[in-house]
Amino acid sequence: MASSISVSSTASSSALHAHRLQQPFAEAAASSSVSFNSQKQGFLTGNRLFLDSVAPKGRNGGEKVFTVRASVETAAPAAAKKQSRKNDEGLVVNTYKPKTPYIGKCLLNSKIVGDDAPGETWHMVFSTEGLVKYREGQSIGVVPPGVDQNGKPHKLRLYSIASSAPGDFGDYKTVSLCVKRLVYLNDKGEEVKGVCSNFLCDLKPGEEVSITGPVGKEMLMPTDPNATIIMLATGTGIAPFRGFLWRMFFEKHEDYKFKGLAWLFLGVPTSSSLLYVDEYERMKKIAPDNFRYDLAISREQANAKGEKMYIQTRMAEYADELWELLKKDNTFVYMCGLKGMEKGIDDIMTGLAARDGYDWAQYKKDLKKNEQWNVEVY
Repeated sequence: MASSISVSSTASSSALHAHRLQQPFAEAAASSSVSFNSQKQGFLTGNRLFLDSVAPKGRNGGEKVFTVRASVETAAPAAAKKQSRKNDEGLVVNTYKPKTPYIGKCLLNSKIVGDDAPGETWHMVFSTEGLVKYREGQSIGVVPPGVDQNGKPHKLRLYSIASSAPGDFGDYKTVSLCVKRLVYLNDKGEEVKGVCSNFLCDLKPGEEVSITGPVGKEMLMPTDPNATIIMLATGTGIAPFRGFLWRMFFEKHEDYKFKGLAWLFLGVPTSSSLLYVDEYERMKKIAPDNFRYDLAISREQANAKGEKMYIQTRMAEYADELWELLKKDNTFVYMCGLKGMEKGIDDIMTGLAARDGYDWAQYKKDLKKNEQWNVEVY
């Protein structure tokens, strides 16, 4: 049976430690016909409390001791459900799968880098009619048409969504992607084109695309409107952060008004490769106290030591400020893009943490556990 008995105890090295109860409590059921009131002693093991009842002196003056042992179940403490700090309430995942994809239509597809940029990047918008419900930071899959070299249908490729939940048109009926066309030379010197990226970059308005998902929880935005959100992106890794920033600065939501600090670091090889910079400039005008952005253009910029300006190089210029922010409970870091930047950022933070007596590897684990360090790299 369940019991609300409260036992006061002192720590002991013994596996079964005897506890003296602080006050009498109701008789536990026992297999004895003897009726009496008594003080009780007991010991607790696991969630079962064992009670010994000791009777007072017998009626004839002699000392009779009756021991009545009862087993009382105490309720085990309920496991506390972890409260997520991200916008995951009612989150929808895997509505559409490879065998049953949503068939959307391309509404818009534009190259968004200069002609002299090293590689093409395109921004595309697909119709969903409101049936592909997603959150900022999620991804969708795209199944390219045709079959592979083994005659089997192509497998899906995942792409981070580059729009906020209402979409670029604000009607919750579209989803956008930011895709770089993959073209490379193989070991034989032959040009190879990525199947899915080239399919997407070549789409014309009105053409169909098979969409799966949405998927992903790692990159969801924090719910705290006063949070500091540091976004680290290389190239098309900007996609989820475009969705974040639109929600923060371009849209009005009854349940969300951003009042914190959004700080974006974007790394690209050339100025002609910069993505969505005109949008960042508009955001700066809208909320100058709530938005900062810094660019790292590796082939055109260098630091004071003459080193190429990668994203970690730019971050190093603000290292002390970033470290102070990382000590706060409401600072969230999001990293998306090329895997190589992760080590460079770890190198910066290792030295800063050590200066204050922290082990960065452990500190980062704690940040991850608290949903404050979020990584999606490739």
